[in-house]
This record gives sequence, structure tokens and C-alpha cells, in this order.
Amino acid sequence: MAIDGSSVSNSKDKPSSGAGARRTRRVRMTGAERREQLLDIGRTLFAERGFEGTSVEEIAAKAGVSKPVVYEHFGGKEGLYAVVVDREMRQLLDMVTGALTAGHPRELLEQAAFALLDYIETYTDGFRILVRDSPVAQSTGTFASLISDIATQVEDILGLEFKARGFDPKLAPLYAQALVGMVALTGQWWLNVRKPKKAEVAAHLVNLAWHGLDGLEPKPRLIGHRRA
Repeated sequence: MAIDGSSVSNSKDKPSSGAGARRTRRVRMTGAERREQLLDIGRTLFAERGFEGTSVEEIAAKAGVSKPVVYEHFGGKEGLYAVVVDREMRQLLDMVTGALTAGHPRELLEQAAFALLDYIETYTDGFRILVRDSPVAQSTGTFASLISDIATQVEDILGLEFKARGFDPKLAPLYAQALVGMVALTGQWWLNVRKPKKAEVAAHLVNLAWHGLDGLEPKPRLIGHRRA
């Protein structure tokens, strides 16, 4: 009986020991892997709850680490947020500027509209973060500054078109801001409704922008009672 009992005991000990080893054996992340994990978690929480609604405690808990680890990598919530915003801004700017490959101005408008809508569709969390006002005083930028950067890319194209049509090319920056701003605000609206389909939204945006430019008055006039 003693032999049998010893045998049973050993058979129980072995699996138990193995399970214990599996429980205690944890693969440690490298510093770079931990940083990416924290960025992913922070990005999701900032998109869902905004900067003020997200805490370092929650970020750390979801990552399975202590608060000091977050501070070690980013110096705090503000630093993590700034890196997330900077990445999203670069992603969107790269997508828009990379899409501007056509020669015809109307097709360039289509490409810019599609690039923004593609970003909204693919990087929804990132866009939700960008359209919020940045609470970080020394942030790498805001959505408004990003739109201004994109408008600068369009500015040169419009300037050439204005010159060719006999319009004042100095006004190209104003029209570039107006056009890009129109697409961006429409994108914010489409983010929530997702109707009509992306291609149809792009077509209507370009329809308004292109035919508005096509019928542009060299010297626009006001018809209301205000003149200044």
C-alpha cells in the first residue's frame, strides 16, 4: 500500500510541479516591446475616453505593470499622449501627401479626399484622438496644425492653377485652407454616420470643390448689406 500511495503521490506531484512552473515562467518584454504595448493601450483609452478621462493607473493596470513603469517610459500621461498624437499626425500627413501623385488638379482633389477618408476608416481611434483639443501645452501639434500642414501641400498646386487662370496666386493659401478644412470637417461628420459610402462622399466633396473652383470669380463680390 505504501508503494501504491507513493506512486499516486508522485503522479500528482509531477503535474502540479509542471503547472506551477508554467505559472511562474513569464516571458519578459524588452523595453521597446513594453513601450509599444503602453502606446497601444494609451491610444485605445485616449480614443474612448479622451485625455482627461484616462488615468496612468488604468493604463498600467491594462498593461499588467506598475505606475512607475509608465513614468519610466514616458514621464507620465502627458508624455504618452504626446507620442500617440505625434504618430497619428505623421501617419495622416504621410497618407495625404503620399496620395498626391496625379497631374490633373481634379484628380488630386479626389486623391486627397480619399486619403483622409481612408485614414478615418483604417485608423479610427487615431482620428478620434486628433480631432480632440490637445490638453498638452507643449504638444507636438493639434488637428488644426495638421490641417494647415496638409493645406500647405495643396497650396502650391492651387497657386499654379490660379496663375494659369488669371487669378491672384497670393490667394492660393486661403483657398487651400478652405478646401482642406471642408474635407476635414466632413470627415469628422462621416466618422460617426459612415453614410453614404466612402467613394460617394469623396465624389460629392470633389463635386463641390471642383465646380466651385471652376466657376470662381476673379474678384468675388458681396451682395449683402455688409461691405466691410
